[in-house]
Amino acid sequence: MPETLRKITREDLIPDAEFAKIRKERRAALLPTKKLRRVELGPVCTFYFETFATMLFQVQEMLLTEKGGEAQIADELEAYNPLVPQGSELVATVMFEIADEARRGALLARLGGVEDNFFVQIGAEKIVGAPEGDIERTREDGKTSSVHFLHFALTDAQKAVFRDPATTIMIGCDHENYAHLAVLSPATRAELSRDFS
Repeated sequence: MPETLRKITREDLIPDAEFAKIRKERRAALLPTKKLRRVELGPVCTFYFETFATMLFQVQEMLLTEKGGEAQIADELEAYNPLVPQGSELVATVMFEIADEARRGALLARLGGVEDNFFVQIGAEKIVGAPEGDIERTREDGKTSSVHFLHFALTDAQKAVFRDPATTIMIGCDHENYAHLAVLSPATRAELSRDFS
């Protein structure tokens, strides 16, 4: 089965001791892919477009660092499998990355509901991201989370246009307190196109 239609299963995982031995080389092998899938949006927001390989590595990392053993596996698969693209979507972890805690808190307090304002624009067509429904990302006081998980569903026609090098592809946010656009490079577009079946 192609990775674009896969979910991570127990059979994909290797024992923690074995993963610890190859962890460094696996991380190094993923770096070129992760670099192409990382897109900055404005000064403090970054899109990390996920794939089967990035999520498999994340599951292995969680199992190794938290040492929950067999009992932890089902929870990790439940948490990370929804972030594996399924052939007609792009999936992104979107993070507001500000080291200074006070500055980060002040910005997040002004960004309530931002999870409903991220989009991928293919030519003139805008595809608004659907937030992962695991938990509410904006609190009652209006403060949002620094991490969001988004799905961008594309039709077959949109996937075809996405692959057309003559079409401009952008990611963006149109929240009143964080309005930014970023154009995807040809290399990033080619990499993300691999998510489509």
